[in-house]
Amino acid sequence: MSTPAKPAATPTTRSGEVIQKHKQFLWPSVANYYQKPLVADRAQMQYVWDVEGRKYLDFFGGILTVSVGHCNPKITSKVKAQVDRLQHLSTLYPNEQIVALAEKIAQITPGTLQKSFFTSSGTEADEAAILIARMATGSYDVVALRNAYSGGSQLARSVTAQAPYRKAGVIGVGIAHAVSPYCYRCPLHLTYPDCEVACANDVENLIQTGTSGSIAAFIAEPIQGAGGFITPPKEYFKIVFKIVKKYGGLFISDEVQTGWGRTGKKWFGIEQWEVTPDILTGAKGLANGAPIGLTVTTPEIADSYQGLGISTFGGNPVTCVAARATIELIEEEKLLENAHTVGARLREKLEELKSKYPLIGDVRGMGLMQALELVKDRGTKEPAPEATLQVMERARDNGLLIGKGGLFGNVIRLAPMLNISKSDVDEGVRLLDKAFSEVRV
Repeated sequence: MSTPAKPAATPTTRSGEVIQKHKQFLWPSVANYYQKPLVADRAQMQYVWDVEGRKYLDFFGGILTVSVGHCNPKITSKVKAQVDRLQHLSTLYPNEQIVALAEKIAQITPGTLQKSFFTSSGTEADEAAILIARMATGSYDVVALRNAYSGGSQLARSVTAQAPYRKAGVIGVGIAHAVSPYCYRCPLHLTYPDCEVACANDVENLIQTGTSGSIAAFIAEPIQGAGGFITPPKEYFKIVFKIVKKYGGLFISDEVQTGWGRTGKKWFGIEQWEVTPDILTGAKGLANGAPIGLTVTTPEIADSYQGLGISTFGGNPVTCVAARATIELIEEEKLLENAHTVGARLREKLEELKSKYPLIGDVRGMGLMQALELVKDRGTKEPAPEATLQVMERARDNGLLIGKGGLFGNVIRLAPMLNISKSDVDEGVRLLDKAFSEVRV
């Protein structure tokens, strides 16, 4: 009797195998872009290749994290040398690398921000900032902004003000949210500049009605990242700073996405608004992809910390080397200026796309941090999240990686590396233009 033939195995690709195991072994909440997620294999400077060998121009950089190019040899060579010399000891042991990075940061931060505390992520950096603000002031209440994103821990999710990130019983004790300076969708239904920046004055009203009247801190991103690159009016933070000081609070600038030259000409986004914060947090682009978090403040505020502080991976020698090398490269290659000039070219090209496609309701951002908000109708401003997904899919098929964000998932986020050229911008916008032309709504 013959043996029945086995059914033919379904052919799989390397991507398919990885995606299958991702679903099997990782939490379902670990979201991926695209209907068929892109499985990256390697990268070099502004390009990424998937495991099937397809090449992509990267205009999102791992969520604004790869700031000076994937696997930039000027960074990786120093990282490799440090790995062979000293990889880890923790903050219990001082080392030359953590001191050198802290000294460099003190040199480039505004005002008298001089004392650093290193962690492994922006979430931890923001937590440390709120913790020390509460210690320094003796107050507990913290004011944040709607549409903000501050990280994945319980406290950071409490500061975050977007429904998709506030699930699972987030406890927001001591956190109050003022309206966002979101001019395109003004929550007060006003129009700038006739509004006289009324959203800034809401911070004072919130302190008077939604807090004890004496606050520990106000925390905000100079340009809201996950919120959709929401860019405030130029007067906004100056007004808010005075209000925060009036009620005894410290001003925390969350530079996780806007820091390290991203907004052009200046090292930090808050400098664009001519405000000097009491505490500044950073992460992402600081170490060009190595995990790092930074909370830097004045000596007086740092001295107010009560008890002991430790960070197992904060100040890791390898990460500190990567961060210092990134800062030095930005200086040597004059990338603050490049982010400004090439960012202006990107903005000009995006404005041209807006004039071409009614789907684009708003163009906003600064430097190499630009966004397109997509709407079904420019009059009603009804969000177009489905079209946004189509643009992303078509851009990927055309060889361009972009990001998305916004409360309604209808904002295209563009954040290429600080050392891209105008020709890279032209090519990226050409691919994006092609993607828009292929959208069917």
